[in-house]
Amino acid sequence: MKCPFCKNNKDAVVDSRLAENGFAMRRRRRCLNCNRRYTTYERREESSLKVEKKDGSLEPFKREKIKDGVNKACEKRPVSLEKMEEIVSGIEREAYDKYDGSVPSRKIGELVMRELKKVDQVAYVRFASVYRQFKDIQEFFKELKPMLKK
Repeated sequence: MKCPFCKNNKDAVVDSRLAENGFAMRRRRRCLNCNRRYTTYERREESSLKVEKKDGSLEPFKREKIKDGVNKACEKRPVSLEKMEEIVSGIEREAYDKYDGSVPSRKIGELVMRELKKVDQVAYVRFASVYRQFKDIQEFFKELKPMLKK
């Protein structure tokens, strides 16, 4: 690992711990040249899991796309960054555990909605309105009606 400060490639690992609900390893490192510390994250190598789009095309599974969607839905909501990261990691883990080869994009969307519904109803409705492509206010109210009954 190259030091981000002096670009030397000799370092020592000071501390290691699991991160992202066991999906990554967080390592604190100390450069043996400049003595500065920095953090690295190790994740498993991306497998060949593909996402099957609505039109039947396949694209590589990208954790970042899920993270972006969750972040947008939770914008200005009382949902911590840690909770959002936990949601994304859980969805990623479930996709890798349940699907070999490819996962339908609609399944990923459903997983995101399921998790957001547990955490913040406004974030859930925001995500659902984009994901389900509400055409008018009636579709919006149709989604809200079951939540209002509770």
